Amino acid sequence: MPEQEGVLPFPVNRDVQAEDQLMKDRGMDAEPLLIRVAAALNRARLEAVMIGNAAAALHGAPVTTLDIDFMFRKTSRNLQKLKALADELGAQILRPYYPLSGLYRAVNDETGLQLDFMTVIHGIRSFESLRAAAIEVQFEGHPLKVASLEHIIASKKALGRDRDKAVLGILERTLNEKKKRAAPPPRSPEKGK
Repeated sequence: MPEQEGVLPFPVNRDVQAEDQLMKDRGMDAEPLLIRVAAALNRARLEAVMIGNAAAALHGAPVTTLDIDFMFRKTSRNLQKLKALADELGAQILRPYYPLSGLYRAVNDETGLQLDFMTVIHGIRSFESLRAAAIEVQFEGHPLKVASLEHIIASKKALGRDRDKAVLGILERTLNEKKKRAAPPPRSPEKGK
């Protein structure tokens, strides 16, 4: 069935609380993991911004992922902090062969944890610009910086991979819906003028 312009491919009037409970009942609740990750980032004092589908989901986009992506600045001190974060999460730091991304992968095979920390992200000018536009989400008192939906969309467009293209329409519709909800209601014309 072809999509209609301006129509979301998922129900808008849905019972979000019931869906959340169903996901938790099935063991699909990401919140415990995000609490652990946010706490570990804060204890390690590693400044990083979440990006990718996990970040998009926190903005309300109906997308899924198996990993959590972050951008950070590559300094010798931050690499030490990344090692401390990995140690706390019982993870190992791997360097997959993606030299242009400056990717550091923290993996715990026993828990299925995969955190990707990148120093370069296509479509993102700098870490500073990403951080400046990021929102902060609290997980049990631990702040987590989350990239703006605009930056997430820009990075997926710049990458141009099939899996990124597959979610672009969903992300753009989510962004449009967020903007509509944030916009002030139109003013009605005053009578008698």
